[in-house]
Amino acid sequence: MARLIWTEPALQDLEQLADYISLDDDSAARRLVKKVFEQAELLESFPEMCPHPHDLPDTAYRHLVVNPLRIFYRIENDIVYIVYAMRHERLLRLADIEARDGAHPPR
Repeated sequence: MARLIWTEPALQDLEQLADYISLDDDSAARRLVKKVFEQAELLESFPEMCPHPHDLPDTAYRHLVVNPLRIFYRIENDIVYIVYAMRHERLLRLADIEARDGAHPPR
């Protein structure tokens, strides 16, 4: 079983996304955050269940999709580090993830 660690930047990303959604629907924001945490907990038992993103080939990152979000993580030994959360329609840049991930894993 892997250990799941949410990095502070990833938690801040999720909080900002939830704050934005709550402007229109507070209960929807709460439901989304709950669903994200529930889905992320599955990574403890199945760390490789999510694919490497097609827009980040040949990197250590994988992504968990919880509509409308993409949650990016990497696996190191028996630890799953969640490093970035973003809305799925945003353009993904590797630099955005690396800026939040202090370890900058090799490609």
